[in-house]
Amino acid sequence: MPHDHHDHHDHHDDHTHGEDHPHAHLPPDPALRVRALETILTRKGLIDPAALDAIIDTYQNRIGPKNGALVVARAWADPEFHAALMRDATAVVADMGFFGRQGEHITAVANTPQTHNMVVCTLCSCYPWPLLGIPPGWYKSDAYRARAVREPRKVLADFGVTLPGDKAVRVWDSTAEMRYLVVPERPEGTEGWSVEALAGLVTRDSMIGTGLPRQPG
Repeated sequence: MPHDHHDHHDHHDDHTHGEDHPHAHLPPDPALRVRALETILTRKGLIDPAALDAIIDTYQNRIGPKNGALVVARAWADPEFHAALMRDATAVVADMGFFGRQGEHITAVANTPQTHNMVVCTLCSCYPWPLLGIPPGWYKSDAYRARAVREPRKVLADFGVTLPGDKAVRVWDSTAEMRYLVVPERPEGTEGWSVEALAGLVTRDSMIGTGLPRQPG
């Protein structure tokens, strides 16, 4: 079902957020409601459970974060590719064959020694499926969606990420019109590595901004 449209913008870590949007109040047991809806639609012949399972398997197991990891690894290894990705990520990832529903418009934001980027969808759960697969449960939770904007450093600490005090945290709000891919900083000690080897260091959470890449060894 289509997402509700909402404005996209970035927030700095000193940003204060207003009252929660009504869409933030999710059902107490969304998984149960999804299962009930699936059952009704199946009985009415409107969906094919086998086709639905195939779609879920594709995004959860075969795609996962592998596509995004390859994009990040190429950005680490190739400065020209990195520059093109920053200019027009939508076109670049489409050229790599990573496009489709939930990935029509992509913006890449790069971490630097001065800035750490983190992505949230404050009103629903917009997420770049063709690059990262199915969003994790915590990404869709009320707690993450509210706290990521209000207290991003505390949220990062909950994920085990502690940043230097002088490094700014920038929070990007995904929407139905724009989704974000974080390009984490390349780990030291990886000079001369192949793109495939570099991709093995890229984690899903590092591309959302709630984690860091794996370290060599």
